[in-house]
Parts: sequence; C-alpha cells; structure tokens
Amino acid sequence: MTHVQSQTLIAVRDVPASSRWYAQLLNLETTSEAMASDHAHLYDRLLSKGSLVLQLHAWDEEEHPNLMNRAAAPVGHGVLLWFEVDDFDAAVERAATLNAKVLREPLVNPAPAHREIWLEDPDGYVVVIASPDGEAPRLERGAPRAIREASGAIAPRGT
Repeated sequence: MTHVQSQTLIAVRDVPASSRWYAQLLNLETTSEAMASDHAHLYDRLLSKGSLVLQLHAWDEEEHPNLMNRAAAPVGHGVLLWFEVDDFDAAVERAATLNAKVLREPLVNPAPAHREIWLEDPDGYVVVIASPDGEAPRLERGAPRAIREASGAIAPRGT
C-alpha cells in the first residue's frame, strides 16, 4: 500500500494571525517561527512533531490557481477542516481562550465513539476538533434516549 499524507492548504486574509490562531488551538509549531523568511506574511506551515498538519496562504498573492479572487466563492463551502487531537479537553479550553466562535458545543459522535467540537476560524472556515476514535463510550441505538440526548448523540425532542 502506498503512503499518503494530506497536505491541506487554505487561503486566508491574514497569514500571521491565522497561523497564531491554529498554532494555539491545536498546539502546533509554525515554520515561520523556526525559519526566518521574507515570505512568512504570505505563507506558513503548521507542524505537529515535525509532521505537516496545515498550510496557510494569503488570498490573491502569487497568482496561484484557486487562491485568487476571494470574493468569487463562499469561504470553505463544502469543506470541513477536521483535526484529531489527543488532548480534546485542553483543545476545548484553548478554543475558549481564543474566543473561537462555537458552531456545535462538545458532543459525542456515536459512530466513531469520539468527542467533537465544531468551530469557525477567523476566515469563516468550519473547524472540527475530535478526540481519537473509540475514546468516548459507544452510545448504541439501544441506549436510553436521555443518555443519547445528553451526550449530543441525538437532538433532544422538540428541536
């Protein structure tokens, strides 16, 4: 089997500000801190233990296809930036410290049996932080409805 590693890149309005936001939220290193560059205001890479997690690039710079004309499409339409972290509770606290806009409060996703919180980043991208699969108790369909509602696995009646 071939090794594949995602190298997701998103276009942002302010690379240094977005880099700080993601670095703090996900406890990442930035290449702009490690390497002096006159390019850091246009592009940055975020790493976890030396592995690439996310790339940030300024809109409308360097004429890259799909990174031009920011007004041409809604930001991130159809895209979820999904990150698994091994310190979910701490990540939720970091999101609060950042005053991140919360789209969905922490909940248990019953299929992978993990916890999630859905946020919006400073550019309007949807960011999902998840704990490792199997980390949360599995809430089977037969579990009492009140438990599944309290965990966020299903919506409460009447909503």
